[in-house]
Amino acid sequence: MFSKKEIEDIRREYPFLNLKPNGKDIIYLDNGATTQKPKEVLDNIQNFYETENGNPHRGAHYLAMVSTEAYEGARARVGKFIGAKSPNEIVFLRNATEALNLIAYSYALNNLSEGDEIVISIMEHHSNLVPWQRVAEKTGAKLKYLYVDEDMQIPFSEVEEKIGKNTKILSLTGASNVVGTMPDLDKIFKYTRENSDAKIILDGAQLVPHKKVDVSKLDIDFLVFSGHKMYSAMGIGILYGREDLLNSMEPFLSGGDMIEYVYEDKTTYLPSPQRFEAGTANVEGAVNLAAAIDYIERIGMDRIDEYEKYLTDYAYDKLKKLDYLEVYTTSNKNRAPVISFNFKEAHPHDVASILDTYGIAIRSGHHCAQPLHRFLGSNFSCRASFAVYNTIEEIDYFVEHLEDVRRLLGIES
Repeated sequence: MFSKKEIEDIRREYPFLNLKPNGKDIIYLDNGATTQKPKEVLDNIQNFYETENGNPHRGAHYLAMVSTEAYEGARARVGKFIGAKSPNEIVFLRNATEALNLIAYSYALNNLSEGDEIVISIMEHHSNLVPWQRVAEKTGAKLKYLYVDEDMQIPFSEVEEKIGKNTKILSLTGASNVVGTMPDLDKIFKYTRENSDAKIILDGAQLVPHKKVDVSKLDIDFLVFSGHKMYSAMGIGILYGREDLLNSMEPFLSGGDMIEYVYEDKTTYLPSPQRFEAGTANVEGAVNLAAAIDYIERIGMDRIDEYEKYLTDYAYDKLKKLDYLEVYTTSNKNRAPVISFNFKEAHPHDVASILDTYGIAIRSGHHCAQPLHRFLGSNFSCRASFAVYNTIEEIDYFVEHLEDVRRLLGIES
């Protein structure tokens, strides 16, 4: 656990806590959407453009070579962070959404057919749901859902019932962005390997920023995640894939830097990762993600995880005591640092707007998870989500002003 001084030191690294971008202090509890950035990560962006800015893989001059070295160095850094066997298994994209779409279009559309089955959970973000709907529509494959129990956990009976010899894709979130559930990945993936020849995809957008993920130990085929949810710049995402599998797939986009040879009547393509990185790369984003990984590992992923669990447990216990709230987050303490809730007699947008007048930033809406919300019996919810720079005092302030929301809306306790 961090000491009070360590948290104070961490908070000093975040300019948004001191600069008051909207003219007042911000209690930022929307980290599930995107995290704020520490100064060393912000400085990394400026340093890149001042000293390393060139177009990689395209020139023999100094800055082109420096940029290439920085870009490929970032690839190696990301690969090491998640336990990849080779940097060639790391593809830089815009975000986790693009990575999931790449898998759907470049692998699934070319390998699935009528009678095949795609299995996902009801908790999936739209990015890990809509692409599979489209694949099912185009190939004739069947889309099946793993449902959750009253505590938002996937019963293993669901896995045994839904995954079998016809399963060709299992694509599962590592942590729900609504109810915080972290499925038992080891058990589910082991069963899938033993009972099907499915490709296993892990949506790590809400998992990788909070818990150490090792793709080799998990024995998965693909992993996706985004940099901006783990203190890095926006616009950079990661697709991990087994190298042999990536090299068997068709390119997602065509153009410069992904070709081997171009003739008037045909083109041959480079192997992974270049075959999936058409056009000028987001070198700044890749290098910045490597800097964010350095920042996380300097603090310690295990310590961040422990502290965020402490904050989440504290907030969960506080909110569960308020009888005018309905809390959707799982009670299982092995959960992501997100708490979703609703006032029983108020619209979440009204709640979020009132809290904003007190400088408290939470999320309101369906959180890109409409099927899950319908399963919960609601169209939307409020969500508070935590990061390493949040504090117990901020949670107390947040809970105190929930009482003000209740009072202002005339809701009886």
